[in-house]
Amino acid sequence: MKDTRREFLQKVGVSAVALQLASVTTWAKNAKAEPVYDGPVLRVAILGLGSYATRVAEAMQGCTKAKLVGLISGTPDKLAKWQAKYNIPAKNCYNYQNFDDIKHNPDIDAVYVITPNALHPDFVIRTAKAGKHAISEKPMAANVQQAESMIAACKQAGVKLLVGYRMHFEPKTLEVIRMRKEGELGKIQFFQGLCGFRIGDPKQWRLNKELSGGGSMMDIGIYAVNGSRYMTGEEPIWVTAQETKTDPVKFKDGIDETIQFQFGFPSGATASCLSTYMQNNLDKFFLNGEHGYAEMQPSTNYGPIMGHTNQGELTQPTTVHQAVQMDEFSEIIFHDKQPPVPVDGYEAIKDLKIIAAVYEAAKTGKKVSISV
Repeated sequence: MKDTRREFLQKVGVSAVALQLASVTTWAKNAKAEPVYDGPVLRVAILGLGSYATRVAEAMQGCTKAKLVGLISGTPDKLAKWQAKYNIPAKNCYNYQNFDDIKHNPDIDAVYVITPNALHPDFVIRTAKAGKHAISEKPMAANVQQAESMIAACKQAGVKLLVGYRMHFEPKTLEVIRMRKEGELGKIQFFQGLCGFRIGDPKQWRLNKELSGGGSMMDIGIYAVNGSRYMTGEEPIWVTAQETKTDPVKFKDGIDETIQFQFGFPSGATASCLSTYMQNNLDKFFLNGEHGYAEMQPSTNYGPIMGHTNQGELTQPTTVHQAVQMDEFSEIIFHDKQPPVPVDGYEAIKDLKIIAAVYEAAKTGKKVSISV
């Protein structure tokens, strides 16, 4: 039984680790030495030391432009184990009570908040008030109002707010976006995004509305929402949605089990998407244009992402998503680099506004207008 989305994705991606290492070894034997990076290194503290934080920390060992230098946790034993494993100095370790003292620590540039969704705002706002750049895992918050408060706090403090959209840096994904932008697929007509898995432990925070903000849409469904936007290159202007709930005991009021939703875009293109906590084997994107198509399956897990287009197989390299993301975040923070698809708070709040519209459409049974 797969207990969480992240554990599901982690298990799917296990075999990819060996493949990635083998590929890197082969490449290293044949490639010319790359110039040694000599620019600024983003010094990051991770807040919330759970399963996904573990993946981020491990990935960061391979970064050249970002480094794990600090830890924040409410669990003393976990903090001690991480400190020893990653050789983090005691002066860079904090709990949730003394975390604000980070403002006096010049050795930390940014804090990556990896906690339940509803806890992101408080920690991001505290990070901003401490004068540190803030990185929030997605979804950025449990609702639009929380997200707006995070954006305002970071703007007032003059720090950057970035969100963990790792797929925005994934090579095969970026290749499909390039093909769409350059007109190789022709006028885009349709997108399909299928995202789901069977969730386990009914007592976990993802099934607690106060912590998650919702059910599958606030977890796995955001990939279909966000994917529909970067794949079509448009923002949806309307949505219809239908909710199915087969287990009302496990999926209480406010926790969606399965939602099918359809978008309309300004160009006339449409999208059909599915978000569920009750079906495995759902990780697929399909983009159709007048002159070509792109299909990706798996489309969003930790790797390897696989896909093909009307032109053939996608052969871009397999990467460790979190490592690439953190190096790119360093470029954004220090050099104001503009990524092909935004990863800031303004990008993230669009997803939350769209998800809110999906919920309204599912509840009312009506077509709901969207303005992001």
